[in-house]
Amino acid sequence: QQSMVDETVAFVEDMLRNDRSARLVIDSEHTFLNSRLAQYYGVDGVSGDSMQRVVLQPSHHRGGLITHGSILKITANGTTTSPVIRGVWLSERLLGREIPPPPESVPAIEPDIRGASTIREMLDKHRSNSACASCHTKIDPPGFALEHYDPAGLYREHYPRLVGGAVKRGAAVDASYKMPSGESFQHLSGFRRLVLENPEALAGNLARHLVTYGTGAPVQFADRSELRRVVDATRDRDFGFRSLVHAVVHSDLFLSK
Repeated sequence: QQSMVDETVAFVEDMLRNDRSARLVIDSEHTFLNSRLAQYYGVDGVSGDSMQRVVLQPSHHRGGLITHGSILKITANGTTTSPVIRGVWLSERLLGREIPPPPESVPAIEPDIRGASTIREMLDKHRSNSACASCHTKIDPPGFALEHYDPAGLYREHYPRLVGGAVKRGAAVDASYKMPSGESFQHLSGFRRLVLENPEALAGNLARHLVTYGTGAPVQFADRSELRRVVDATRDRDFGFRSLVHAVVHSDLFLSK
């Protein structure tokens, strides 16, 4: 558990110190592991207790902040995964899309811990309610993109199924979905590609969080033009994280709030 937290801290610190692109929150060719976490992820060739930079291969099924065990664990309940919980977290924290609270009259979705019904099947029924469908078009794509990762952050191809007290291999994980724009993806790699077509949005969201954290005041509608100037100032450095911090603290948003 502590190694997962250390991975994320080292990753973000590296982004800041080396002015790495905001794109890395979605995908990267490296992460930071020690021997314990590497063994847990199934990554060979890492020894020692200290966190070290590790180049990732496609077979590792890792890359970007979104596949860190720390993120995957806090967006699950310890027993099951929920595309809704992960989708809301990714939408609001990383993609910059605010999700309104659900209507009070709509009950929460309780996962089938027996594995008889998949979360996709249950959500299909849930989305038949028109009050739910408009929000789920934004929530579900990032949530389903991460369905290949279990509640403990391990990669999986099938859901578990409880049969007579024993855990068996259940239905195959389906990580496909359609974005609000109408474009479809089949796996996390496709989702990443679609999101990374608009790196300005990722940089803008990071800048917004930096302003809120640094000033204690949320970014308002009237602040959008200044926020765009902050992002534009970092374009030639591929929206580097350190450059974003510098641009934020020199902006009127930071100096006047």
